Amino acid sequence: MLLTFEGLDSSGKSTQAQLLVDRLNQNGYRTLLLREPGGTPLSEHLRTLLLDRQHLAITPMSEFLMFSASRAQLVESVIRPALDEGTIVICDRFYDSSTVYQGWGRGLRLDEIQRINHVATGGLVPDRTIILDISIEEILTRKIAAGYGTDRIENAGNLFYQKVREGYHAIAREEPTRIILINGLRPIEEIHKEIWHLVQQLQGL
Repeated sequence: MLLTFEGLDSSGKSTQAQLLVDRLNQNGYRTLLLREPGGTPLSEHLRTLLLDRQHLAITPMSEFLMFSASRAQLVESVIRPALDEGTIVICDRFYDSSTVYQGWGRGLRLDEIQRINHVATGGLVPDRTIILDISIEEILTRKIAAGYGTDRIENAGNLFYQKVREGYHAIAREEPTRIILINGLRPIEEIHKEIWHLVQQLQGL
């Protein structure tokens, strides 16, 4: 089973992914938590390049293809073998991030992104995708509270993030069975309980 978490930066998706992994482990399930880009030596190297603020001249298409290369490596060498062994894989971002960040945010053609997403993943589709939805204003509030700086993509500005958020809402409407849009402004434990209830309803759990 493949479960993915999506959302704007600072939405709380990484926290919720870890909480879900911990809960599954406590209930005796074998899990693997991954992040995108990352999860393999090549993917981690690409992550460094993609998020480095010194590499500001990366074009939108180059950015997308680098994310896709990282994803292809992760799927073939890590995700599929884990799924074949019966492991529940939880991924912090997957191809939906490319659809909304490079498509809606950067303005690349959605049909091209979807086609390359399919090639990069070998047609692998998550069993469920959970999107943590927060406002654009909340991003800044959380970053200031946490004392975080910004990476190259996070430095894109409010208009960019507004487009990305619209993209998340759009794909949630398009695939209501797979994608669950959750209000990320609520208390962490309350969100976790909702996610755990959703996961328990999946066939095989």
